[in-house]
Amino acid sequence: MMIEKILVLGSNGQIGTELVTALRKTYSEDNVIACDIRRPDYDIKNSGPFEFVNVLEKETLNTIFQKYKPTQVYLLAALLSATGEQNPKLAWDLNMNGLLNILELAITYKTAKVYWPSSIAVFGPNSPKDQTPQFCVMDPNTVYGISKLAGERWCEYYHQKYGLDVRSIRYPGLISWKAAPGGGTTDYAIHIFHDALKKGSYASFLNAATELPMMYMDDAIRGTIELMDAEAGKISIRSSYNFAGVSFTPEILAAEIRKHIPDFKLTYTANDPRQHIADGWPRSIDDSYAASDWNWKPEFDLAKLTTDMLKNLKK
Repeated sequence: MMIEKILVLGSNGQIGTELVTALRKTYSEDNVIACDIRRPDYDIKNSGPFEFVNVLEKETLNTIFQKYKPTQVYLLAALLSATGEQNPKLAWDLNMNGLLNILELAITYKTAKVYWPSSIAVFGPNSPKDQTPQFCVMDPNTVYGISKLAGERWCEYYHQKYGLDVRSIRYPGLISWKAAPGGGTTDYAIHIFHDALKKGSYASFLNAATELPMMYMDDAIRGTIELMDAEAGKISIRSSYNFAGVSFTPEILAAEIRKHIPDFKLTYTANDPRQHIADGWPRSIDDSYAASDWNWKPEFDLAKLTTDMLKNLKK
């Protein structure tokens, strides 16, 4: 039986911190190598190997590939939607050239599987808003979304041209209590829990009627690993899979929080640039291809998500 060697690039981020922990439970600490440009602040720094890596430095990446000869690579390093709009050229460079570096090295070193995350940011103002299908008009209006759409095309290209086993998910907004959010438009759905406990109130930068697809991090990590564990013959989408959890507005989320914190108050700030980004995104996602191909099914609804967030943040 082949011993897996797994690189996780961007291991300090919101997804990476939890993904490394989950992978090390399955594949052992020594076989999952966390990589980032910053020293980790979480449990991963003491539970297994760590390497300083900038995904834009191809020589450094080549050295890491030579050293570990990975069988799987998870490329999570990226600049997210709201942060990316503040520095579009850097966002494009990191999100695009980082991916191309990894795809090239995966071919060179015969890496068995590559995972790269996409996002609902690939959709835009003219994409269907409700139950957004796997295949539809995609006209992203942020550099983050543009880079993710381009990345999806590169992933499919490398699969078709070189036979590289690339797999991807279009993440909705991700909600987690363990790690800080990374500068995305959906981050309000994390901040609101912190402020509900600390202050009993929250000022949302998205308006009351802004419905967006969201997912609890436990589901996202489980679904990601399930996709990577699926037989290659079952993977019909090589661009990126639609992936859904639960959709809600700030007002609906606040109502759920009030079941635990009755006096919680929600207010709204006007003219935040993230509102314009959110207005171009779907309200709900059709992920029937993921359900059909690799039996994807979320476990956390809004009530379960809210209860778990508040319970863990209170600790």
